[in-house]
Amino acid sequence: MLTKINVSLESRSYPIYIGDGILTDSKLTLSAIHSNQVVIVTDSNVANFHLKTVKQHFSKNECHTFILSPGEGSKNFVELERLLSFMLENNINRNATLIALGGGVVGDLAGFAAASYQRGISYVQMPTTLLAQVDSSVGGKTAINLPLGKNMVGAFYQPRAVFIDTSTLKTLPNREFNSGMAEVIKYGLINDADFLDWIGANIPDILAKNSDTLNYLIQRSCENKAKIVSADERERGIRATLNFGHTFGHAIETALGYGKWLHGEAVAAGIMMALFMSWKLGFLRKEQIERIKLLLTHFSLPTEAPQQITPEQFIALMSKDKKNIDGGIRLVLLKSFGDAFVTNDYLKEILLETVGNHDY
Repeated sequence: MLTKINVSLESRSYPIYIGDGILTDSKLTLSAIHSNQVVIVTDSNVANFHLKTVKQHFSKNECHTFILSPGEGSKNFVELERLLSFMLENNINRNATLIALGGGVVGDLAGFAAASYQRGISYVQMPTTLLAQVDSSVGGKTAINLPLGKNMVGAFYQPRAVFIDTSTLKTLPNREFNSGMAEVIKYGLINDADFLDWIGANIPDILAKNSDTLNYLIQRSCENKAKIVSADERERGIRATLNFGHTFGHAIETALGYGKWLHGEAVAAGIMMALFMSWKLGFLRKEQIERIKLLLTHFSLPTEAPQQITPEQFIALMSKDKKNIDGGIRLVLLKSFGDAFVTNDYLKEILLETVGNHDY
């Protein structure tokens, strides 16, 4: 069954297609690609499983392939320049379409390249990890990392379409799958408490990667993301709540070195820290934190920050977060499950206690 969700952004609107095996559908793929020149960006792991399937749609096109090394370490200026130079060397023009085939790193880098090359060319997302399917492929955030901070150089640049083939999850390592579940759980916490209940009631089927269960999980996540992005494309309001757990999580990724922890693993620990702080401010009950801690544990996700990161490191890294205004560290916290808000109205002592605590 094919599901279609629309991201409504006036002239920048686009469809999200979700289904089992849709990467084999030439007619559907070509419906979003009207260019003679096509550049497929992927990594060496994904290429082994899915590149041949996607390339076959472009037998009548001028099709080029650019392959990255897997992992967060590729999301940098060196790889961006290498991709842009590859495109120029092959005389790729501004009517070309770039295809991001892979996880969040591929999508972020390829999307930023599309936004930058000759002042912008079309691109489509073909996410192959759960995290990319439920989060990073939707919404047009593209970026690369700097040594001092994650996703600090990038652009808001929407794709022409997103093709989510749930069958790609069959080849996804369990650690990567579980990492994506942190973003799924996030939607329930910030915006959709009924979805949070559903996740808790369907843990065995999710872990077994039941096809119908995954289709619904991805669809519900994308509906949540599309609704928020459609209301606030450039993160001037409600879209900032999608960063729940991320201010702490990005600090963890940067402090440890990109790739040591997967993004979702760092976000999971960040979620626990944000829940703890919401409790300290009087919004949540202790048993609600315990409920989410148990839920994260079912998916083998961390529930505390690495002990080697000092409170001082946390504060220094969080002070560079993109949500910050006028020097204050803005955090996404919860009033209740399904009701998130952004604030810098808290005592510094509570933040220091949160980043110094390792038992939430």
